[in-house]
Amino acid sequence: MPQGGCLEGEHRTCRGVEGLVVMEIGLVGLGKMGANMRERLRAKGHTVVGYDTNPEVSDAASLSELTQRLASPRVVWVMVPAGPPTKSVIRQLSDLLGEGDVVVDGGNSRWTDDLHNAELLATKGIGFVDCGVSGGVWGRTNGYALMCGGRAEHVAKVQPAFDALKPEGEFGFVHAGKVGAGHFAKMVHNGIEYGLMQAYAEGYELLEATDIVDNVTDVFRSWREGTVIRSWLLDLLVAALEEDDGLATIKGYAEDSGEGRWTVEAAIENAVPMPAISAALFARFASRQDDSPAMKAIAAMRNQFGGHAVHPDATAVRPDTEAP
Repeated sequence: MPQGGCLEGEHRTCRGVEGLVVMEIGLVGLGKMGANMRERLRAKGHTVVGYDTNPEVSDAASLSELTQRLASPRVVWVMVPAGPPTKSVIRQLSDLLGEGDVVVDGGNSRWTDDLHNAELLATKGIGFVDCGVSGGVWGRTNGYALMCGGRAEHVAKVQPAFDALKPEGEFGFVHAGKVGAGHFAKMVHNGIEYGLMQAYAEGYELLEATDIVDNVTDVFRSWREGTVIRSWLLDLLVAALEEDDGLATIKGYAEDSGEGRWTVEAAIENAVPMPAISAALFARFASRQDDSPAMKAIAAMRNQFGGHAVHPDATAVRPDTEAP
């Protein structure tokens, strides 16, 4: 196949930059991740038709127009929030696509949703691939770690896009197994991320709590080379500390996007002990409490059985008094 030439047929692929196989692909959802993925795909020579509810960033005015602008067999990659938004888009695509086309769910969907979405699309002869995507805002330049699940023939139709999105080098992409395997692998990945972040955070708090260490940021910076705990997360923590020494401008409030909960639930269902990841998840819950009810109960019990001092809440209104 000559440079820049296309093959008409099953995959309708061409040779693009650096001789890589390129393709046409639709991309639904152009938020932080989706927009960066579109740019990385285009930089590798792929033709991307993007759609978003924000018309200022869309290439197509509707999902219908997006599918009409792609040549068959079509591949449409969905990057919208997990749950009802993803289900809604896939339901609409099931009416717009046809036999031989493939839908990729690249969001953070729960793996059990993948089974239902695959079944829905299969009734129309449409393939389904679930793909866990990791890389955040740095993925556009560094590449994305991709974990996909689905039938081999469906994965093959998306492979040129996977090759463009993944980091340079041997690793960064895996066909993890059948439908659901990609999102299950990404779920466990995010659960591990919870545990790693919590360990770094607890170490940071202990270093800050003493007057022994003069420069906590320098300590963390020194760990970036030669130690067994070096990682990209450590690099990011150092970057945050360099920008805001002592993290004075940040409130200690951490959300969870769902994958940590699902990981713990899967551990319970499979009788797998997971104390570190479970504790990291519960720590995030604790971060959202300005004054922990559980700690109040502990303080009250210590006072009752041992006469230990309690610290009164000056803002509280006692039952026998009226609020000002």
